[in-house]
Amino acid sequence: MELIRGLHNLRPRHRGCVATIGAFDGVHLGHQAVLRHVIGKSRELNLPATVVVFEPLPREYFAPEKAPPRLMSFREKFLALKALGIDRVLRIRFTAAFRDMGAVEFIKQVFVDGLGAKYIVVGDDLRFGRDRAGDFQLLKKLGGDFGFDVTATDTITETAERVSSTRIRQALQDSDFALAEQLLGKPYAITGRVMVGQQLGRTLGIPTANLQLRRIRSPLNGVYAVDVRGVNNELLHAVANVGTRPTIGDLPKAILEVHLLEFDGNLYNRTLSVIFRHKLRDEQKFTSIEELKNHIERDIQNTRHYFGLGHE
Repeated sequence: MELIRGLHNLRPRHRGCVATIGAFDGVHLGHQAVLRHVIGKSRELNLPATVVVFEPLPREYFAPEKAPPRLMSFREKFLALKALGIDRVLRIRFTAAFRDMGAVEFIKQVFVDGLGAKYIVVGDDLRFGRDRAGDFQLLKKLGGDFGFDVTATDTITETAERVSSTRIRQALQDSDFALAEQLLGKPYAITGRVMVGQQLGRTLGIPTANLQLRRIRSPLNGVYAVDVRGVNNELLHAVANVGTRPTIGDLPKAILEVHLLEFDGNLYNRTLSVIFRHKLRDEQKFTSIEELKNHIERDIQNTRHYFGLGHE
């Protein structure tokens, strides 16, 4: 799959496609319905299936600390789109110029002059342009003016409610991982590369793999029983902490720390996928390192009990 970094990197060969636009945070069941339509139409017309996304997301541009926490980093989203069969992703940097751009000019610049789209698929809740003034009806009219076809996919519901990224964030906040999996079509996971940390866990005799979350805010916070993929061919049970480590000095951003229950080896630079199964507790600030160690050991035993491993 090709990543096009900005409108300025579009070339004549990129013109002519079946396209869609959106945040696609989580690539949940509702997103998948749109993307399947895009891919199906692209194969029918023998044109590339193209997804347009903004970085940062518009809400992150306007108020980064108040924006909803991302379910996915951009890399996770890119790989999820690739796995579904999308051919190209056009990543546009959201700027003041896009914030102030009218809906007609937005469509003309991105889909007409930029991509030369022949067919556009959107969700039924699409809003675009300055003050979110553009909608499906305007896009339909512009299609007649500029020569592209447009269709909107119906709302996807699960348990009689709309499938949405907002609903998934709430499920994660409630530690309802079963509902999150139902809405996503797969268990909720965070994937990242293991980085070198302060190695405090190793000095405590509880080594951890540290992963950067690569998002402004995390949708999770606390201590969890998790499974980890990426060490070998099997899922490995682990205990994970998502947070800023307040006991040893708050970090500027939350990180993901993972202690594998039955593995002892070097994980640096590996890419791990951490699948969240059960919340054990909230992150806490303890009065001493010794108290922190005691609670981590208790977390490990509770995780072993959750997975039916018994006590060491």
